[in-house]
Amino acid sequence: MWIKFSTVSGLIIVGSGTIDSRGSSFWELNLKASQRPTALHISKCDNLRINGITSIDSPKNHISIKTCNTVAISNINLFAPETSPNTDGIDISDSTNINIFDSTIQTGDDCIAINSGSSNINITGINCGPGHGISVGSLGAGGAEAKVSDVQVTHCTFNQTTNGARIKTWLGGQGYARNISFTDITLVNTKNPIIIDQHYIDKGRLTEESAVAISNVKFVDFRGTSSNKNAITLKCSETTHCVDVVMDGIDITMANGGKPKVNCQYVDGESSDTDLMRDCFKNNTSS
Repeated sequence: MWIKFSTVSGLIIVGSGTIDSRGSSFWELNLKASQRPTALHISKCDNLRINGITSIDSPKNHISIKTCNTVAISNINLFAPETSPNTDGIDISDSTNINIFDSTIQTGDDCIAINSGSSNINITGINCGPGHGISVGSLGAGGAEAKVSDVQVTHCTFNQTTNGARIKTWLGGQGYARNISFTDITLVNTKNPIIIDQHYIDKGRLTEESAVAISNVKFVDFRGTSSNKNAITLKCSETTHCVDVVMDGIDITMANGGKPKVNCQYVDGESSDTDLMRDCFKNNTSS
């Protein structure tokens, strides 16, 4: 890590300065993610506040929040090239009561990633893109038990991102991802605006049938354009269906003016929208 804080209470990081981690020298060496530093790593903290800072070209993720309670992050700017590897904006793990708002994140990976052990996460007013969207996961790698709950993402914009709102889990994993909502989302030429994928595969677990249980998920008031014809993908496990999924106010069109498609597998839910979404929940028991 370039900058690391651990076992701290009441830490405040405020200012208009810039952390320049000069990541290009690491990317050119094709180093593994584990061999590259994080710009700002904070662990075992409570009552943390970060405001106003800018981070550019982190070799790996820009900000890592681990085993923290009560965190407020606002008005920050995180930048890395679209092609830069593993440059997540903010990674959250084993943490609770996290509030992230009014920030711009443009990177080569997830704008924000919410990992196992996280709960009570509130994200609002994020301008994301380029990047891989805002993700819950990935969860359950290597057969691990994962737990994520009570995540709210609202009033965010995904601008030319690879993904928009995403939940991703590994086959063979255990645990749950539940009580998750994405609301009031603007899409600008987003490749995969809405995606649930329970089929990440470990090579050693190709025959596994268990999956992290996904339940009580809401996608509400999405508007804008998709660059991909399959704008919505809900790819759930045959043995562990996604349940209580709600899709309302979905107004997505193709960037080129065509009509998008929806791909649904083993998802149980409801929608007040006509056409594609209601058909998705009625006819999705086979791939």
